[in-house]
Amino acid sequence: MNLIARIKEFAPDLTAIRRDLHAHPELGFEEVRTSGIVADLLQGWGIETHRHVGKTGVVGVIKGKGPGRSIGLRADMDALPIQEQTNLPYASCNSGVMHACGHDGHTTMLLGAARYLAQTRNFDGRVIVIFQPAEEGLGGARAMLDDGLFDRFACDEIYGLHNRPGAAQNHVGIKPGTAMAGADFFDIKVTGRGSHGARPQASRDPILAATALVQALQSIVSRNLDPADTAVVSVTQIHSGTAYNVIPGEAMISGTARMFTDEVRETIRTRIHEIATGIAAAHGVSVEVDIRDIFTPLINNEALSQSFASLAGDVVGQDNVLLGGKPATGSEDFADMLQAVPGAYFTIGHEGTGALHNAGFTFDDTILPLGATLLARLAETRTAD
Repeated sequence: MNLIARIKEFAPDLTAIRRDLHAHPELGFEEVRTSGIVADLLQGWGIETHRHVGKTGVVGVIKGKGPGRSIGLRADMDALPIQEQTNLPYASCNSGVMHACGHDGHTTMLLGAARYLAQTRNFDGRVIVIFQPAEEGLGGARAMLDDGLFDRFACDEIYGLHNRPGAAQNHVGIKPGTAMAGADFFDIKVTGRGSHGARPQASRDPILAATALVQALQSIVSRNLDPADTAVVSVTQIHSGTAYNVIPGEAMISGTARMFTDEVRETIRTRIHEIATGIAAAHGVSVEVDIRDIFTPLINNEALSQSFASLAGDVVGQDNVLLGGKPATGSEDFADMLQAVPGAYFTIGHEGTGALHNAGFTFDDTILPLGATLLARLAETRTAD
């Protein structure tokens, strides 16, 4: 594997940074400690640093030897509301919060690339390193865009990455075109009439209506969409009631819908409203439906994906690069940045236990110098194109 020698030399520093971030995770828009560490490190390496971009985001500007193009490199910083169960010596110190998706690793990889690029400046133009808050469904990318990210720090191209547990270690993957799904989150409030549990005839039972609604929503994918259109509708929460002998007055259903096109998204939204209204009428209850656009489908630029695959092959060997494959039904708000600037999003396989968003997830620190090398090589090659 053709890693950058200087990055390999300070790989132990990257491991130490990653484990410190892992031990002190912070939720979206609360990354005060994390963003402070990132900004202090960038400044210490002589990088022009901007804090509070999109609330807790950080942006660094690394200037090369002369005029040239501007390449953006982005990493996410936030953790998840999960109680860690790894028993690692550097496990989370913050109860109920955990880096269970590898954002601590992504941040560290970008810091490694930034340190190397600041030391060498072996490129023309500028490299914009973007440390984004609140990727996990809270709109961190949109917050940075609303704060004028690309007006203040113009980029010709932008790149991001994600670790991929379960894939072969040090294998790199990229899917040209539509690579990840868009996502809506929905909440449906069912309001009926409560009563004593022994006298259901006096109620308008919201739980009965809610459970019927949960079942009926599954008909959207199976009966309202073209079988060739991949989509997911998942109810992930249902809340109601406070006692064994009380039929409550309200129930709440929440969940997510995933899709790859605006047309499918609109069909799903329309059918959620129609089904909820019909179920409400059948059960004599009322419903309030709130559907929110959380993620845009992630679309990688075709030509830039091909170019990245070639670059990655020079680092890990072409046999270890997966170009193509099926799009993922997971979502990623880097998609919003790709709507504004052409670029690509890739993955790095690694060893470790537990799936993403799992209390037992562990990150493989041996891929830190690989991620940093890939980001640095992107900066050095694409600024010159």
